[in-house]
Amino acid sequence: MKKGYSRIIILSIVAILICTSGVFAQTDSNIKVGFAIRTLDSPYYVALGDAIKAGCEELGWEVSVLDANTDSEKEAQNMDALVAQGVDLIFLDSVIPDPAVAAINKAAENNIGVINLDSGVGEGAKDITTIYSNNEQNGRLVGLAYANSIDKNDPIKAILLSGNKGSIAGEQRRTGLFCGIIEARTGLSEADAWIAAKDMEKQLVENGKAENTEANFVIGGQGWGAWTREGGLEAAEDLITANQDLTCVLAENDQMNFGAMIALENAGIENVDILSAADGAKQAYDLIKEGKYFATGENSPVKIAEKGIEIAKAILIDGADMWSYPDITFTEAFAVTIDNVDEHYDFGF
Repeated sequence: MKKGYSRIIILSIVAILICTSGVFAQTDSNIKVGFAIRTLDSPYYVALGDAIKAGCEELGWEVSVLDANTDSEKEAQNMDALVAQGVDLIFLDSVIPDPAVAAINKAAENNIGVINLDSGVGEGAKDITTIYSNNEQNGRLVGLAYANSIDKNDPIKAILLSGNKGSIAGEQRRTGLFCGIIEARTGLSEADAWIAAKDMEKQLVENGKAENTEANFVIGGQGWGAWTREGGLEAAEDLITANQDLTCVLAENDQMNFGAMIALENAGIENVDILSAADGAKQAYDLIKEGKYFATGENSPVKIAEKGIEIAKAILIDGADMWSYPDITFTEAFAVTIDNVDEHYDFGF
């Protein structure tokens, strides 16, 4: 064989090996992805959208972020638009779980995989996976940290701020809080503490109040704050009037707790501990540093976006089978307290 031909063959083999080894698999300017996001009218969703956009652009991908403005019909139109554009993959943060299924399956029919971010979708969706924080474990870790920080003989007299009735995430977050508190105060196993936590949830549904006597833990009332500061303020005002001896406020997100803190200040009530089952607003982290807020569970839009980009890259560049992923992919759960807030601060929003 002539020397020139040998050299060509060797160089061709080397090129193939380099490409398949992933050396050139860091960027691909021909890849187009879309993000159909439920809203951009909230710091959390803005942070999620920005993180997806930044991660895609870092890889050299073209990315389109389309805002549904919390309208499921607009979301369907956005999904259709992304399919028509011929994107290679779609990220979706759905407005309502069930209506999203048809749009996801239409994308799959066009060989476009969908990764759900932050919120799940209804049954029957042919999606790649759903990525979000572990609501139950975030709540549990916050509950554990709080219960372990106070004397077991001191009663916990709480009020509870919930987002909206029927929210699966809300129920997971609050039962997680109950589980952690009960587990730490009674010595029950995690499995048995979950059973006790679900009993407290049942009491709440039936009576609007709940109690676990063994844990010396009482919830004097539940209010619905619609996930907002204003809603939390209004709900907390009513609950505080009926529970003057409360020792802590439990909430399903940070915004409602910010409202509760205003209500407590207006009522002249001090020395009440503030806990959120999940969120991770930087305002909450600042308050944790000041000792004014005990803890929040980490629900980081940055980490959710990073995990989504990681899976998308594995599929679009490294050749992973898009249908090989589990139905749900969790980010790691954390209770963010004064002991670790600096480590988590940059992942907040």
